[in-house]
Amino acid sequence: MTSFGYTLMTEQRGPRDLVADAVGAERAGFDFAVMSDHYFPWLDEMGHAPYAWSVLGAVATATEHIPLMTYVTCPILRYHPAVVAQKAATVALLSEGRFTLGLGSGENLNEHVVGRGWPSADVRQDMLDEAVTIIRRLLGGGYVTHEGPHYRVDSAKLWDLPDDGVPLAVAVSGAQSVDRYAPVADAMVAVEPDPGLVERWDAAAGAELPKIGQLPTSWGPDADAATDRAHSLFRWFGGGWKVNAELPGPAGFDAATQFVRREDVAAAIPCGPDVSAHVDAVRPFVDAGFTHVALVEIGGEMQPDYLDFARTTLLPALREEYGQPKDSAITVRRSS
Repeated sequence: MTSFGYTLMTEQRGPRDLVADAVGAERAGFDFAVMSDHYFPWLDEMGHAPYAWSVLGAVATATEHIPLMTYVTCPILRYHPAVVAQKAATVALLSEGRFTLGLGSGENLNEHVVGRGWPSADVRQDMLDEAVTIIRRLLGGGYVTHEGPHYRVDSAKLWDLPDDGVPLAVAVSGAQSVDRYAPVADAMVAVEPDPGLVERWDAAAGAELPKIGQLPTSWGPDADAATDRAHSLFRWFGGGWKVNAELPGPAGFDAATQFVRREDVAAAIPCGPDVSAHVDAVRPFVDAGFTHVALVEIGGEMQPDYLDFARTTLLPALREEYGQPKDSAITVRRSS
């Protein structure tokens, strides 16, 4: 059974609207909600990038039961891992245990702002590995001192910690990252519906842990308008994460995608009012073994109407096709 979530996309909504959308997603019946953590939007047309952690605090208190997650936070440059651990623990307490910390190695788009340069992919993975170790130790309680190749921590301690800990989900894209993080993470994040990735993750983890994917959609009563909106705001999506992680700003994404056609976007993203197209679009993730799929509705102004559509039509159709999940919560893996 697959859980279906809603994406609070900070790149296309202001902070107050994001809080309202989170409340709307809970009322609509989404099983969980994820939030992006950006300093820049992908394209200027998207128009927003509020501080995700302030918004998460507001969302945690404005909602009652929907599980929350970052999708994903980069703890390697813009944030020090010790600070990420403190933020995660605080949001987990505010949400009364509903928060999962999603982590990844990030994009130049957001990390360049601190002026430390953009490391190679191998170095970024090493930095993420060290950051995960620090975060896990701090969330485990007690004082932490650490001196490694990338980070130093001097007698740090989190004074406000949830009793049940904070689950860590880590973004992966291939065998190397799967083998590195499956043994230590509580859940997998991936944007490609690759069954081989799922199988390798479960084998390396030694357990069937949650796997969280994400799918952009462009719903709307007019298919042409929905396609135009997807092309205008999401044409960057087809570049793939190896490219998307390297470009330094919205101008770079605009230039890199200037030859992407409307039909290219429409072939990759379900556009328009056809419910069956939106239901069928998630099937690759379901068939690959993903337990959670977060949907991204393209276009900030579309969110209120989309949430109504989800409540009355989309979520019932998804559950009729794929079943009702028993529990969407992600928990800290316990040692046997």
